[in-house]
Amino acid sequence: MNDVGQAAGAAAQVGQAAAPLRIALLGCGVVGSQVARLLTEQAASLAARAGGPLEIAGIAVRRPGAERIAGVSPALITGDAASLVRRPDVDIVVELIGGIEPARSLLLAALESGRSVVTANKALVARDGAELHQAASDHGADLYYEAAVAGAIPLLRALRESLAGDRVRRVLGIVNGTTNFILDRMDSHGADFDSALAEAQRLGYAEADPTADVQGHDAAAKAAILAGLAFHTQVTSADVFTEGITGVTAADMASARSLGFVIKLLAICERTDGGVSVRVHPAMIPREHPLAAVREAYNAVFVEAEAAGRLMFYGAGAGGQPTASAVLGDIVAVARNRRAGMRGPEPVASAGLPAIPMDNALTRYYVALDVVDRPGVLAPVAESFARRGVSIKVVHQEGRGEDASLIIVTHTAPEAALAATVAELAAMDSVRDVDSVLRVEGEVGE
Repeated sequence: MNDVGQAAGAAAQVGQAAAPLRIALLGCGVVGSQVARLLTEQAASLAARAGGPLEIAGIAVRRPGAERIAGVSPALITGDAASLVRRPDVDIVVELIGGIEPARSLLLAALESGRSVVTANKALVARDGAELHQAASDHGADLYYEAAVAGAIPLLRALRESLAGDRVRRVLGIVNGTTNFILDRMDSHGADFDSALAEAQRLGYAEADPTADVQGHDAAAKAAILAGLAFHTQVTSADVFTEGITGVTAADMASARSLGFVIKLLAICERTDGGVSVRVHPAMIPREHPLAAVREAYNAVFVEAEAAGRLMFYGAGAGGQPTASAVLGDIVAVARNRRAGMRGPEPVASAGLPAIPMDNALTRYYVALDVVDRPGVLAPVAESFARRGVSIKVVHQEGRGEDASLIIVTHTAPEAALAATVAELAAMDSVRDVDSVLRVEGEVGE
């Protein structure tokens, strides 16, 4: 046997000799069932990587009598999550229920009893992450949540560990697969929002109630987590300016194409001298930007750091198996820590940076105006921008007569100045309507 084979054999022997660590699995839906399956099917290889066996102590579900999980004994299934979390033979609690309660109470109970926690619950971590981390620290437990953002993409570990010695300035990306699928269909197939959403639901990319996705709340929770880790400061979902994609029209897509742009729902986290700006909203980006090529339900995130420069993370951002991969990675990390008698690295919220209001954020705008087709219309429009110090980068007219539209793209300016300008434009006699307002982000080379 060669050296590699001997090392692998030795690792497997060590894994089998160690006492098993027992896992309480809370929730067994799309992701949870994949985690249970992989823990069972890959038990030997996981034991070698985790330093010893990993066993399922129990699986808590809402309807225990109706659940049938392939390869899992029905005796492991229970409807009493609270009792399962407190069982003395449980070492690690894996929470895949989602939502705030009862997940919050269950995880606090687990951490306060010294049990380590792995969760994919972005909404909970974004809202109550500080409390959960404090409980973990106070009781010597681990709290891992790689699967909460961008599915299988190892993004949070990179921010928390690999870039801990660098200064991250900006995080920009697509972190919601449902909205990316919808916007991609609107761009590539000319579909309107409703038909693209219906297709996403038919294919399983969107829930029956897609509100959290299309209104931007899912991406906002992820943005809060990313900003907190990237900038070493406390950020909650309440600090994130959030705007969804329901107002994006087929006409917006056509205009974007004519200008060489594509529309994406972006999570944007920026560190400035004044604090941290975190926002989620649809935005136009140039078609040559790498994010423009992110299709279907995939995720991609740019991280810009002082020493490391620009890094791009790309991959499957959702789905049972990709998300289960991230969960299992956290389980293995937690198991190694427990067997070594140590805790994993904690995110440090030492910077104490304030959240910058959206009015102070620096953005660019695309504005489409339905205007009266007569000489002199452009002058008062341009004057309105100039009065607030907003410089126009591109302006052109589309159509004639009743179909006349004025398309304007600005340079960077404070959000408040741009919003005030748009409000004034809407009141002008020569402007019949403000058809569309979108932000413009991500110019190549910036």
